[in-house]
Formats: sequence, structure tokens, C-alpha cells
Amino acid sequence: MSAKPDAVFVPLNIAVLTVSDTRTFETDTSGELLASRAVGMGHRLVARELLRDDLYKVRAQVAGWIADEGVQVVLITGGTGFTGRDSTPEAVSCLLDKHIDGFGELFRALSILDIGTSTVQSRALAGLSNGTLVCCLPGSTGACRTAWEGILVEQLDARHRPCNFVPHLTVANLCGTRS
Repeated sequence: MSAKPDAVFVPLNIAVLTVSDTRTFETDTSGELLASRAVGMGHRLVARELLRDDLYKVRAQVAGWIADEGVQVVLITGGTGFTGRDSTPEAVSCLLDKHIDGFGELFRALSILDIGTSTVQSRALAGLSNGTLVCCLPGSTGACRTAWEGILVEQLDARHRPCNFVPHLTVANLCGTRS
């Protein structure tokens, strides 16, 4: 990682949502990986939820976090496949002010090394809404690890150069107000 010498780490408030019809908090290794990596990096886990794959429940949860001044990043795992119940991209896309097209493109480029051409079935996406970064990742732990190590660890770090997502987020300043 390239870092500017005088740049400082900015801890972000992160919410993690697992979308699954089969997992529980005890079996949710993907959500646990994202939560533990975020905290291990120095960010704050402000919420962690698990919802069944229901377009409107997912949309409502994410919309609530987007509107919450205490959340700067929403990481969603699951519901990005092709089955009839997979609806995370449809639930989230309409909430985004700006789509980050390169996120899905880079995720698929990275995951081809692990899963080959099956990566074409990934509907990973990300965008910005109300100063909040929203990332939709596949439900597998391996996919979450790929996204974290290959994209998020640098893009959620204000020290990473030449650019990162942090300046685009509404981050609480030292007085506790939003900028």
C-alpha cells in the first residue's frame, strides 16, 4: 500500500448485513470475517444484522443505515447470486446516488484467480449514498476475504494513495458533528 507520510488513519463506523435464508449468527462466517477485519483494522462495528433474502426488508435496513449519521460504511454479504431469491443488487441499486462501477469490475478481476470463469456470475457492486459507502458482496467467506484484502483494506484507509473512499464519506469530526 502506498501511503502519504503525514496522513492519519480515520476510524470509520461500519455496519455489516448478512443476507441469507439459511445462516444464523453462529454460522455466518462471511459477516464475521467482514466485522472482525474491520475492527482489526481499527474501524468501529456499529451494527451487525442478519436478514432473510427479502428485497424490501434488505432495502429498508440499508436505507435506515444510509440515513443514520452514525454509519459511514455498509458492507452487505449475500443475496448477489442468480437464484430467484437473490435480490440484494435490486434492493440496493435504487438507493445509490453514485454507482462505483470499478468496484464490481475489480472484484471480478480478483476473484477469477480463485473461481475462474464462475466470476461472471458475481453481481458484486458498490456505490455512494448520502455520504455512505455501500458494498454488496457475494455470500461466501472466500469472496468476502477477496473483497476485503483486494479492495476494502486500502479503500477504507485514509492513508492509502493516490486515492481512497474516505474523503467521499460523511465522517464525524472530532467534535462529533458530520462534515
